[in-house]
Amino acid sequence: MRFRMKLLSVLLTVLIMPAFCVPVPVLAAQRDAVVILDAGHGGEDGGAVSADGVPESGINLQITRRLADLLTFMGCSVKLTREGEEAVYSPDAATLREKKVSDLRNRVAMINDQESAFVISIHQNSLPGHPKVHGAKVFYNGVVTALQAGTVIQAAMNRAVNGEDRPVTPIDGSIYLMKESRHPAVLVECGFMSNPEESKHLQESPYQCLLAVAIAAGYGQFCTNQRGMTNEG
Repeated sequence: MRFRMKLLSVLLTVLIMPAFCVPVPVLAAQRDAVVILDAGHGGEDGGAVSADGVPESGINLQITRRLADLLTFMGCSVKLTREGEEAVYSPDAATLREKKVSDLRNRVAMINDQESAFVISIHQNSLPGHPKVHGAKVFYNGVVTALQAGTVIQAAMNRAVNGEDRPVTPIDGSIYLMKESRHPAVLVECGFMSNPEESKHLQESPYQCLLAVAIAAGYGQFCTNQRGMTNEG
């Protein structure tokens, strides 16, 4: 019940946003921006795994699909780096390592082939040695406007699921997709697979909807903020 109430509250935030979501209008080249949604991992690479053996890859995809539907409804042009359970590695990749490398390179190529884009990468966290750690965390890359977007998306996640203020954080330079993207990008760690209670919630449709709505609300607010700055200038 509490998830449904939170979902309703955050959904109302989305529905009352002025003029819904419009592509990022900071620069002329960004006015036709595509929102690229990246469901982390896939195929043989399941990512973080819960104590009962559930990999994050499927959860990432489910949240991403829900987010895609919301953003499309809000008027955004949306593209997914993967639309199914499989990763996007090239046919000549044989070993697991080769498949992971190929998969990441193909995703980055898809992102950078867009003339103007904003990237939202969906993942789950894990700290097996600290099973009580929980909550959603947003990271941003070094491209202009990523910090601003990450800040409002983190605020939306704080209201929706964290119940406390948590800061947005610059991404580690070792994260290939975020480092190589020439477009602004945020990575959302939606929760901890290592926390038994949170892992259970992450597998539930109402909670996945709540996460997707919070991210959509944050992105929509970012667009509204940027449009207001442009109009003032």
